[in-house]
Amino acid sequence: MSMLKTGCGAAVLALALAGGASAETDASKSNDPAQAMTGDLTALFGQEKAGMRGVSPDRIQAIVTPAEKVAAAPARTASVKARPAAPTYDMAWLASQPAARSDAQFRCLATALYFEARGESIRGQAAVAEVILNRTELPTYPNSICGVVNQTGSGGCAFSYVCDGRSDAITDRGAWDRAMRVAAAMLAGAPRVLTEGATHFHTPSVRPTWSRQFAHTATIGAHIFYRQPLRTAMN
Repeated sequence: MSMLKTGCGAAVLALALAGGASAETDASKSNDPAQAMTGDLTALFGQEKAGMRGVSPDRIQAIVTPAEKVAAAPARTASVKARPAAPTYDMAWLASQPAARSDAQFRCLATALYFEARGESIRGQAAVAEVILNRTELPTYPNSICGVVNQTGSGGCAFSYVCDGRSDAITDRGAWDRAMRVAAAMLAGAPRVLTEGATHFHTPSVRPTWSRQFAHTATIGAHIFYRQPLRTAMN
């Protein structure tokens, strides 16, 4: 029940009681108590109507409208990590990268890019760098760049230039500078968004056995990239 209706009801009841008492104590005012009550009610409602004319419609609506329930605070949703945007992999991007470093891990990465991918675009060299860095984070490979690059096994060397019998002398200074810049960018945290976690690559001139078992993730320049399935305790 609204406040307005409650107020009116209370007024009617109070007036009825007062009218009844008056009829009993002062019968000379009227021979018909009901008639006296009707007159009093008419006067009361007239006063109320006159008073209501000064109240704005918005105020009346606010009085008779129940208060809204306070909306519950929305549940906190888990933040989703957005995938980093791919670099442009152009000369402007390369020129903006950090200067070359002098530590052994940097040199191992730059050397691998020079001998394995110096004929590739900046994007192609970054893709090869992704493979090397991806391997360092897997338990089945050495946990350092130099360890990954120089790894050997029953099938030979992981990277062909390591054991192909050719000289490892740097003769193309321009290609070496570019390989160093790409290596510096990748070690500085450039996003790995080119190969979808690839761990292997080969050229179209060969087809290793593992290429029929691993998932193909990308083809960039003269290299085809694959991702080796993760080994777990269950398999």
